[in-house]
Amino acid sequence: MSEPTSLAIVSARGLRKRFGRKEILHGLDFDIPAGRIYGLIGHNGAGKTTTLNAMLGLTSYQGSIRVLGQDPFASRARLMQDVAFISDVASLPRFLRARELFAMLGDIHPNFSAEKAASFLQGTDIRPEMKIRTLSKGMLAQLHLAVVMAIDARLLVLDEPTLGLDITYRKRFYKRLLEDYMTGERTLIITTHQVDEIEFMLTDIMFIRDGSLILHMPMEKVSEKFTQLVIEDADKADAARALHPAYEETRFGQTVMIFDGVEPGRLGPLGRVSTPTISDLFVALMQRPTANPEPAR
Repeated sequence: MSEPTSLAIVSARGLRKRFGRKEILHGLDFDIPAGRIYGLIGHNGAGKTTTLNAMLGLTSYQGSIRVLGQDPFASRARLMQDVAFISDVASLPRFLRARELFAMLGDIHPNFSAEKAASFLQGTDIRPEMKIRTLSKGMLAQLHLAVVMAIDARLLVLDEPTLGLDITYRKRFYKRLLEDYMTGERTLIITTHQVDEIEFMLTDIMFIRDGSLILHMPMEKVSEKFTQLVIEDADKADAARALHPAYEETRFGQTVMIFDGVEPGRLGPLGRVSTPTISDLFVALMQRPTANPEPAR
């Protein structure tokens, strides 16, 4: 087992979690450096929320995890001064007015600025006296984003932050978050089912499947390791299969394969070569019906 990296915002070694006799996390090892935007991606029940809860000190665990150098379970109150956790917009308390929400957050989080939150709402239709339950989905997204960006935290964890919003507001949410919040000192971890919509902003991806980390790499390494091949000539499919694709499916009469570690030059004569999208890669590595390569680190 390797030692935690001293410069990491989050370091986990042998992270395990059991509920009764069932083990939910199976010895996760990872480091998350400062200034990165991580996508933590997995099916429901894969262990994403349990991993986040361990980071946030919301659950006990076996193994080791350090957030900003501290044990999050033992030092949660102190750690929360530099960590913020925001769930989906539906979690905003609907009975409060906007100004009451800001006052409550000011009491809860030492690094929340009600003044900054209010400044982010300038130019919107949201007024301090409005009750949250009267806001449209778009206004909820704006309020949620104002709350996020008004917290001066070194680590921000967003768990399905745009759940229930339409694509227009989801894109605006992430664009403004990227442009107005992220700095080289802040680290952002996002879980979402709309993987393609956040791909443009991610610096790193982590895929978790059945409690195990099966992929953890910077985005720029994805194109070096994985290749997608679209075969239009059915006579070339067997030659492609001989190179052991990690995944294969049929789309609109074409054969699509994803390869792990195969040189694109070997695939070029067989069809159209490209880098798979994160959602295509997710499907390939979560199902992998034709191969079972070693997990990538």
